[in-house]
Amino acid sequence: MTTPSTEPWTVLRLLQWTADFFKSRGSESPRLDAEILLAHARDCERIELYTAFAEVPTDEQRIAFRELVRRRGEGAPVAQLVGFREFYSIPIRVDENVLVPRPETEHLVVEAIDQAKLLATSIQDRPLRILDIGTGSGAIAIAIAKNLPEAEVTAVDVSLPALDIARWNVEKLGLTERITLLQSDLFDSIDEGAKFDVICSNPPYISQSEYDELPATVREHEPRGALLSGDKGTEIIERILSDAPARLSPGGRLILEYSPMIADACKAMAEATGQYGEIKRIRDLAGLQRTLSLGLKA
Repeated sequence: MTTPSTEPWTVLRLLQWTADFFKSRGSESPRLDAEILLAHARDCERIELYTAFAEVPTDEQRIAFRELVRRRGEGAPVAQLVGFREFYSIPIRVDENVLVPRPETEHLVVEAIDQAKLLATSIQDRPLRILDIGTGSGAIAIAIAKNLPEAEVTAVDVSLPALDIARWNVEKLGLTERITLLQSDLFDSIDEGAKFDVICSNPPYISQSEYDELPATVREHEPRGALLSGDKGTEIIERILSDAPARLSPGGRLILEYSPMIADACKAMAEATGQYGEIKRIRDLAGLQRTLSLGLKA
């Protein structure tokens, strides 16, 4: 960010230069990336930048911002650089041990909340019981717990480092009495007799060929085990589809996020189990099939 010009490096000028730089590096949201990083370097809210365009950041702020820009230019996700990502209007802490929550996953949360509310009308003697498989940062479990204050949520992950991040988020948001965190490979460590009204998951669903083609910002900075399912991309979803019916309460619901590339295969696998009645597919804002919502057959 050096130039022979004597024009000062105001907030606006820094944003313009950085947005152009990020655009040249292939960022899908160059101006937003620049604003988030500059707000972080200045320790302010992003909206505050709009009333500070003419201000010149301090040398300390510029040095911090320059380092963030350098790392972003090398491919580090913005969420990891600032340490959090907003998900369902909730700030979620992230690091290299967890996936950065995506907006597409909010469709799964909406469906889980809607289905849980429907089920709640027929459950009188106990709270709703919800399971989040592969919780990562805890984003899904937290969003559901905050919007269903009477529900009991269990969140599992095979990764202990991921659970450490989830625990931090759960404690920070005051949900330790509502969310139980457990290390488990899918259902393996859950009590055998435990049943849930809603089971939801954003599992690994990337095939090996897809993984090899992912942008470096994802492949080199987010956990491989949270992305890669196997050669086909359906391996883990197939396990969940097979095992979930025995873990669902009567009338229960299984809700999964998947890649549009394997949407038809996942629907066919669900049908092949013979365990699910209603099979509903939900599209994201781009019109792509993204969420599978399955009602347990009566």
